[in-house]
Amino acid sequence: MKLLQTGTLLAATLSTGLMAGLFAAFAYAVMPGLGRSSDRTLVEAMQTINKAILNPAFMLPFMGSIPLIGLAAFLAWRGHGRPALPWLIAALVLYLVAFAVTSGVNVPLNDQLAKAGDPHHIKHLQAVRDQFEGRWVTWNIVRAVLHTAAFACLAGALLAYGAHRPVEPRAAAQISDQRH
Repeated sequence: MKLLQTGTLLAATLSTGLMAGLFAAFAYAVMPGLGRSSDRTLVEAMQTINKAILNPAFMLPFMGSIPLIGLAAFLAWRGHGRPALPWLIAALVLYLVAFAVTSGVNVPLNDQLAKAGDPHHIKHLQAVRDQFEGRWVTWNIVRAVLHTAAFACLAGALLAYGAHRPVEPRAAAQISDQRH
């Protein structure tokens, strides 16, 4: 049980950290860089990125974090990791809100951009860009902050879990023998 609990908490932290890093990188590097580019470049790049990102390397941590955090919370509640439980609940709530932002705002904007068609044939590229860029960037920052906060909560859960782990009876006996 302890191994499952530790492994689940570590996997949840890792997968959430990957998502926080991805969305943060878009916030501080990718979108500012594309923001300095032409309308065609931004539209074409984002259409291409939005197609390319739908792969197992993205989907596994993006979708997998939710059940991992949920399982980590359940195991903490059932096991010896109760001090980590508030951190895990906070992480799960933050991740779910970030997931809702992605599903409710960023994905529909991505779909709208895809429906605009081939950037070489779009008559009003600036209008397409204007309908997409500002809202997408703003909500990406929101989800980056939410994912980062969820990651920080999971780091807090790891600390709480590690700090309050009971000492094995055998290890306690060894410590006692060393003191005498």
